[in-house]
Amino acid sequence: MTEQKFHVGVKALILNDKNEILILRANPSELRRQATHWDLPGGRIKENDSIEETLRKEINEELGVDNIKIVEHFDTSISNIKIPLDDETVGLILIVYKCKLPDNNVDLKLSFEHLEYKWASVDEAKELLKFKFGNSFIEKLDLL
Repeated sequence: MTEQKFHVGVKALILNDKNEILILRANPSELRRQATHWDLPGGRIKENDSIEETLRKEINEELGVDNIKIVEHFDTSISNIKIPLDDETVGLILIVYKCKLPDNNVDLKLSFEHLEYKWASVDEAKELLKFKFGNSFIEKLDLL
């Protein structure tokens, strides 16, 4: 039996004062052989970067926010999607942190990686995020 290889991604679970979750729709032209889907802001950890450095860098790149507040760890789980790399695929482990924007009225500026964003209710976010996120994460959203 072959061991699965994994990349590690870190994601921001950002809630507003209405308990809605910020979700982003991925740009299909930036995905390798994957359907467009809804996601949380964040990205994969690169060599020599810490989890916190990665999260802050990705939030700045994807949302144009450079002073995100990282509150606490929320969940770690294996993603439902696999990442195609050359002649193989690798799994994806997602580490999710609850985060706060510096101001609820901050102007978000999406990068080319995403087509749109929306503030979704917990129930809507559960439905839209289940393509990428595993059941343990989806079920844990009920605790928000």
